[in-house]
Amino acid sequence: MQRHYPLQSVTVVDLGQIYNGSYATFLMAMAGARVIKVEPREGEHLRKRGNVGGAGLPFAMLNSNKQSVTLNLKAPRGLELLFDMVKRADVVLENFAPGTTDRLGCGWAALSKVNPRIIYAQGSGYGQTGPYRDYPAMDLTVQAMAGVMSVTGYADRPPVKAGPAVCDFFGGVHLFGAVMTALYEREKTGVGRAVEVSMQEAVYPSLSSNLGLYYGTGGSVPVRTGNRHGGMAESPYNVYPTKDGYIAIICVGETHWKSLIAAMGQPELAADPRFASLKTRVAHMDDVDALVGAFTSRYEKQALFELLLAHRVPCAPVRDLAEVVDDPHMHARKALQWIEHPELGRIPVQSSPLRFDGVDPLSIVPSRRLGEDNVAVYGDWLGRPRDEIERLRAEGVI
Repeated sequence: MQRHYPLQSVTVVDLGQIYNGSYATFLMAMAGARVIKVEPREGEHLRKRGNVGGAGLPFAMLNSNKQSVTLNLKAPRGLELLFDMVKRADVVLENFAPGTTDRLGCGWAALSKVNPRIIYAQGSGYGQTGPYRDYPAMDLTVQAMAGVMSVTGYADRPPVKAGPAVCDFFGGVHLFGAVMTALYEREKTGVGRAVEVSMQEAVYPSLSSNLGLYYGTGGSVPVRTGNRHGGMAESPYNVYPTKDGYIAIICVGETHWKSLIAAMGQPELAADPRFASLKTRVAHMDDVDALVGAFTSRYEKQALFELLLAHRVPCAPVRDLAEVVDDPHMHARKALQWIEHPELGRIPVQSSPLRFDGVDPLSIVPSRRLGEDNVAVYGDWLGRPRDEIERLRAEGVI
């Protein structure tokens, strides 16, 4: 049986911006959906960041395989064009501040009248309701509010943000899931639905280890644990020095611990009462880390990685971005692909982590120039004549 991409019959009107919404629709595009990215005439915020250093790369990463149109949603004729797209679409997605699209006249209430089958997806920092609804929400501020910063870093230093934009992308992944759930329901009922995802709520479950420590100590706010386990419930669990960098090691249970001390050439440590069980190792965590660190510091990280792998010890060298960009595994799986981008030159772009049996990952189509598909979408798809498209351009609608 010939297999197809799961969403190849789905059309998405993408009002997403920055990371959150754009990543959700990127996943849809890489699952075969037709995604039409709708931007203001000056471009969305992430595109405009491209004027600063290498900041154009994130836009290219998140907007591959999409069409690009411009549209002034504050203009009546702009709303008219949006409504025409919605009539033909399956999904509309946005991550504006809550209430923005309602004020513009293109929120769920308005669009569901235009197309009762439409799935209307909203991403936000804190949700469409509740006392925090209107708080400014960027990844940094949500990390602060959600507790991510409070558990990141070392006990004797100020809190720090997680390096990646975890709240934005957790929110985007959950928003993708919400849309897929609603599309499934629509196949059964024929009726669309509004769905929403809060970044704060999406990231909360990732605090599981830290919350375990919080409740395990009777509600005492735990200190930051650095590279140690967030729940202080595993040992060894840390980043250890090598001659040329660092290596991360974790031992879950007795088998891993015995494998590690065998690799260290110290199997007699199994009989040491300080290290006889996970509970005693956690109680003597400083001693464990001192022993393991003394061992790892004698090796270069790649040689040590190979030694520990041979003993089936869970570990990995700490790699920098240059090493990750050229990761042979990621490239072998086509999870990373080098492309020639018309504006940025040769760049590495990720594919989707979602794989579908029977079809290869879609080839990357570089992100489009701003408004590059205005004629294809408004003319070829919506049927507007070329002279009208020129008038719309002259009037500042597109």
